[in-house]
Amino acid sequence: MGWRYRAGLFLIAAVVIIWVTSAEVTQGIFTDYKQPFAVTYLGASLMVVYLPIAFIKDWICNLLKTRSSKSGKNTDSIMDESSCILNSPLKYIEGQKAFEMEFQGNFTRKDSEEDFSAQEDGRPLVPKLKEDTDMLKQDKALTTREIALCGFYIAPIWFITEYLSNAALARTSVASTTVLSSTSGLFTLFIGAFLGQDSLNITKVVAVFVSMAGVAMTTLGKTWATDESQLTASGKRSLVGDLFGLLSAVSYGLFTVLLKKFAGEEGQRVDVQKLFGYIGLFTLVALWWLVWPLTALGIEPKFTIPHSAKMDEVVLANGFVGSVLSDYFWALCVVWTTPLVATLGMSLTIPLAMVADMVIHGRHYSAIYILGSAQVFAGFVIANLSDWCSKKLGF
Repeated sequence: MGWRYRAGLFLIAAVVIIWVTSAEVTQGIFTDYKQPFAVTYLGASLMVVYLPIAFIKDWICNLLKTRSSKSGKNTDSIMDESSCILNSPLKYIEGQKAFEMEFQGNFTRKDSEEDFSAQEDGRPLVPKLKEDTDMLKQDKALTTREIALCGFYIAPIWFITEYLSNAALARTSVASTTVLSSTSGLFTLFIGAFLGQDSLNITKVVAVFVSMAGVAMTTLGKTWATDESQLTASGKRSLVGDLFGLLSAVSYGLFTVLLKKFAGEEGQRVDVQKLFGYIGLFTLVALWWLVWPLTALGIEPKFTIPHSAKMDEVVLANGFVGSVLSDYFWALCVVWTTPLVATLGMSLTIPLAMVADMVIHGRHYSAIYILGSAQVFAGFVIANLSDWCSKKLGF
């Protein structure tokens, strides 16, 4: 487990906290400003701020690389001059004669068995070299143009994921949306296996189904509050909202697997900042018109702007923290760990939301709900230990 993997686990904890906080703030926004498309479009478009940051970072890196290469050339020229002075012609002649004698000796023994075995041992060197070359091509970093194309391909998927999640928040409770979003672990596992991005083993399947069982238990578990009006407000359910939450989980699983596929094993193939910057750019330029068909179908209310400066500030701040910052951290989680671990890690929002409701709102939970939250956490732990369990147990 390298430092990237450990950092990815730390970022998962940070993203879980930010997402739970942002979900509460978003639902608070929808009480006065029920515009899921506007909130989604703003949050996704704000990621365009990563583009200038990424290009400035590239410019600084290239400048430092140029200066270091110039200093390296000067050092190499000095070393070459010193080596020419130290090496005498006599040593060179003796070395050349020794090399010729060794070469002739090997050539005259070409019919012996030892030479055939040496040649046979040497044959695998060429295929091995080809394999190394293929690995280098596979791990080669994508160019800016290729990153832009990847951003163009997956920008609609990410926008759909975010919109469905916000639309679910506008129609149902935070707890219900969180639970349904956590089912994305199942979709991530099977989509990753289908696209060849992840391998299936018994431990991973057990981790997913333990987590899914926990999600089902939290759905069946009862919650209540001391204030009956609070119970009625927080317990609202909507079939359409639940459907949007489930569809968001499917698109989330697809996006997670594709992001890992583009980024490579440890994220060495793609600049995540630049990728998300292009996603924000394409969202800003190419997806604004979707508000018209959504409004015509009755899915989205008629577009309006916030009525107060305070609401503007809340929406903007939530967009930066809840989308720009947290989504970038989440992408690093996917790239530095695995899609399955990152997805099951997001299921930790269920127990965290439960604790937050108990502390802030004074809510109470049944034993089934608490046990289900514990199972969600257990599934996350099992997924992280899947490789170790497979080696130790042999499956």
